[in-house]
Order: sequence, then structure tokens, then C-alpha cells
Amino acid sequence: MSLSRFPAPKRLTALTRCMVISAALVGSSTSLAIRAAEPERAEGSSSWGLGIGAASSQQPYTDIDRDNQVIPLIYFENDYLEVFGTTAEIKLPSLRLDDTQQLKFNAVIHYDSSGYEDDDARILDGMDDRDGGLWAGGNVKWENPWANVTAQWTADASGNSDGQRFTLGLDRTWELGDRIRLTPRLAAVWQDKDYVDYYFGVRDEEARSDRPAYDGKSAMNTEFGLRGTYLFDRHHSVFLDLEAVRLANEIKDSPLVDASTENSVRFGYLYRF
Repeated sequence: MSLSRFPAPKRLTALTRCMVISAALVGSSTSLAIRAAEPERAEGSSSWGLGIGAASSQQPYTDIDRDNQVIPLIYFENDYLEVFGTTAEIKLPSLRLDDTQQLKFNAVIHYDSSGYEDDDARILDGMDDRDGGLWAGGNVKWENPWANVTAQWTADASGNSDGQRFTLGLDRTWELGDRIRLTPRLAAVWQDKDYVDYYFGVRDEEARSDRPAYDGKSAMNTEFGLRGTYLFDRHHSVFLDLEAVRLANEIKDSPLVDASTENSVRFGYLYRF
């Protein structure tokens, strides 16, 4: 084995909301669709692109409206750094296991748009607003001929929830001809007590007859996704990403929640220079 560097292919202002949804479009899962849409980047070079995207997502809070956004996309990558929207990964030295396997390590920082305002839905009336935050941590990705296995840990660096999350994910990309990429994925996402309590708990002073006090507990959600990418040529590509999240009982039991799943649809166009 050898050690070396391997380059890797709600309360917000309008501008901040655009940046947050941009990060969501190409976060820990969808960014892989962007990489798959690009030609192989030569070591020592940089790559950047511009585009536009749309996202539609449904949170599980009772009677909350679906959130639909149209946003700009900005992308940059070199041997040491990858930035897309409000997500950034610092590439650390990688470990090659053999000719077909390697471990890639990254430090990661991103903005999480989780949260709500008390006027987003009737069930939230009188609740203190829950804000998104800046999250930081790291991940390791095992690339092999069968599937990519990714483990990521992040913590709320902004101190809003003081929460932590750990994700273990599995994905594989199939190439259908020269232009189409399909990547199904499956992930288990653990969220600690502080995270669940902040976003789904009800404090004593927030309780009312139809919204009893609730202390959140750590929870394990299951995510299912499918992304597709179509390459027109080396410059132009589009992607579609579908995702469904099966919520843990610790979240479904919250008096703020009336759904057992979350879902999102994301679409984007990217021009690579």
C-alpha cells in the first residue's frame, strides 16, 4: 500500500436561501453526480463551472408547505479543494490499497438549512425559531470495483443545536453508453439527542393542548436515492436527483410531525469551463 494524493473527480435572506439550496443540490450525495458528469480532471489542474438548479423538498412537520426554489450553481475543484455552493471539502492524502481500491479522506464544512420559523405551519405557532447552522467534520470514502462506501461525521460548529451526525452510505454508478450515468444510493444517518431535540422537540414553555412537551432522543434515519446525469458533451450536463428519507420513530413520535418520510427532487444544469 502507498500513501499519496488522488484528486477527486428558516430564516434566511433571499441570497442566503439560494446559497443553502445550492449546497443541498450538490451536497454529500448529489455532488457525486456532478463529478460523474465531468471528464477526468488532470492532476495539477483546476476545474470550475456555472449553472442553474431547482429543488423541491417536503419536511415532515404537520401541514407545512412544500419548499420550491430556483437557484444558481457555482462549482470549483482542484487537487486540494472542492467547493459547491456552501459546501467545501478539503482533500487530504489518500491511501491506495491496490490498483482498483483506495481510501479517500476529506475535511468537510457545509451549511445545513434545517429548521423552521414559527409561522411556517400552524403546529409551529408560538415555537422559538430553529435555525440552520454551519457544520464541520470529515469523511472517508472507500472506492472499489463493487461499490463506493462512505462514512462521514459532522458536528454543529455554529452551536445552534450542538448536535452531531454520522452517515454510512453505499452507492454505485452505472454508465449507460457515453452519456448517461445512473447512481442508486442507500444511507443510514444517525442523529444525536441534541439534534433531534432541537429540531423536533417541544420545550416546556412551548407546550400547549395539541402540542405536549417532547424531549428528542437520538435517531437513525434511512435514506434512499437515485440520481441520473446526462452529458451532452464535455461542457454541458444536466442531472436529476430523487431522494426519500424514512424517519426514525424518535422523530415520528414528535407532536410536531405527522409524516413518516421526507422527500426531495432536485434538477440542475451545469456548464463546465
